Amino acid sequence: MRNSARRKSHNRAVIRRLKTLEAGYRALLQAGKKEEAAAALRNVESAFDKAAKVGVVHAAKASRKKSRLATVLAKAQSAK
Repeated sequence: MRNSARRKSHNRAVIRRLKTLEAGYRALLQAGKKEEAAAALRNVESAFDKAAKVGVVHAAKASRKKSRLATVLAKAQSAK
């Protein structure tokens, strides 16, 4: 297998995992489970940092996503 094909396969798996983690986080927020959502946010942020570190996603995109996801949680927690 060519390196480019191997990287493409791995990158797609990482991106799919990022989307799955983000969807799970958003589902927890919709369900009103704020403590679990806060724990999920740490996992999502960690996954985005790791993906950015190896170049799967751009560092600015990872930072933007983390910021926007944290803002949603902050709004949900302040709207008690």
